Amino acid sequence: MSRNRNRTLKLNAFLHDTGHHEASWRHPDSSVDRIGDIAWYQQIARTAEAAKLDAVFLADIPAATASGHRPSTEFEPITLLSAVAAATEKIGLIATASTSFYEPYNLARLFASLDRISGGRAGWNIVTTFNTDAARNFGLHDVPSNSERYGRAQEFVDVATKLWDSWEDDARIADRSSGAFADASKVHAIDHVGRHLQVTGPFNASRPPQGRPVYIQAGSSNDGRAFAARNAEAIFTAHQTLADAQAFYTDIKSQVRTLGRNPDHVLVLPGISPFIGDTPAEAEELYEYFNSLIVPEYGLSQLEKMGGVSLRHLDLDERVPLEAFGAAGSVLDNQRSRQQVIANIVEREQPTVRELLQRLAGGRGHNVVHGTPLQIADIITDWFENGAADGFNVMPPLYPQLLEAFTEKVVPILVERGLFRGEYDGSTLREHYGLPRPDSVFSDTARTQIS
Repeated sequence: MSRNRNRTLKLNAFLHDTGHHEASWRHPDSSVDRIGDIAWYQQIARTAEAAKLDAVFLADIPAATASGHRPSTEFEPITLLSAVAAATEKIGLIATASTSFYEPYNLARLFASLDRISGGRAGWNIVTTFNTDAARNFGLHDVPSNSERYGRAQEFVDVATKLWDSWEDDARIADRSSGAFADASKVHAIDHVGRHLQVTGPFNASRPPQGRPVYIQAGSSNDGRAFAARNAEAIFTAHQTLADAQAFYTDIKSQVRTLGRNPDHVLVLPGISPFIGDTPAEAEELYEYFNSLIVPEYGLSQLEKMGGVSLRHLDLDERVPLEAFGAAGSVLDNQRSRQQVIANIVEREQPTVRELLQRLAGGRGHNVVHGTPLQIADIITDWFENGAADGFNVMPPLYPQLLEAFTEKVVPILVERGLFRGEYDGSTLREHYGLPRPDSVFSDTARTQIS
């Protein structure tokens, strides 16, 4: 497939305590003692920025890790990334926030503040959260259905968008002579009354530097893909094979086009967790060593949460029954996308329980690869040039060592191939991603486009 020479890779560094392998904290060189040290996260972000990566991304589940076998970050994402903003200059800052637990006015203020503090580098990873423990921390007895969660999410995004847009770009005039700080005709109440939310508005601050944070979505279920096609400007997704990634990519771009949106303005960014060695044998040895540190009890509990299936009745060295995940659906027709990814592994590889836990330990269903810098760069190139990805969420198994291996050894190969930037061309996340700054929905331009 010929490549559009104007198209370049997008690469994020996905932050995750000591690393993305679930046993990374047990590694003798891990930075487990620095969890809770903001300077450590700032250091990681500066490493990513030095390599000219597009963004750092922080996931979040507002609930304790019940098993007690893995640490988790001690920071709320928007607060942490505000501190990271002060220690960096250009790298994007993507925070996760749930439409199930926030109220839109408060969330709009938080992201507007992050966008201002960072000079236009904020991104919002929009999640609906299906974690039962998290739901109960917010007064809910159980997690609402997929359709209910996505119904609220759509209304939430619509309201947040109107809040950020409620001050048109030229509403703030600060005219000392007349005493008018704002042009009242360009500051709009939103007067929203819906099924889930009632918000009057307007917002209490002028429009953020990017207009709105970049909208990112990470669900690949039927409901998630439909929501992403309508709203997302970047999509985080998990695929194990090139064929599945291509099918997802083609489907989401088609849905986006059908809705009248520009497919080039909706980026598909699968996760990739690379074990990098100077030789293939060294990379394989590194991968095997990390897997030797796994605590099976933790892996089994994670499997139940991700896949909705318990395998505790099986011996670790028994084969996983093919029917265990048999109703999970396909990459283009499923109600729980991560369950479908696991089912695909079971069907394709027929692993033992132990082998399945090892396959999931490195990236929770994301693509775990091991090889030399050239081999890793070849995988990235293959997916990028063959209709499977616009870029990747890079998920180092161990921080900071394997991020440094990626930025120092893999990124230069991608730059040499003309696939990735050698320098930043702009200073905002929208500029890094090649996305336009949206007009306010209340502006004359937007009204003309709608009519």
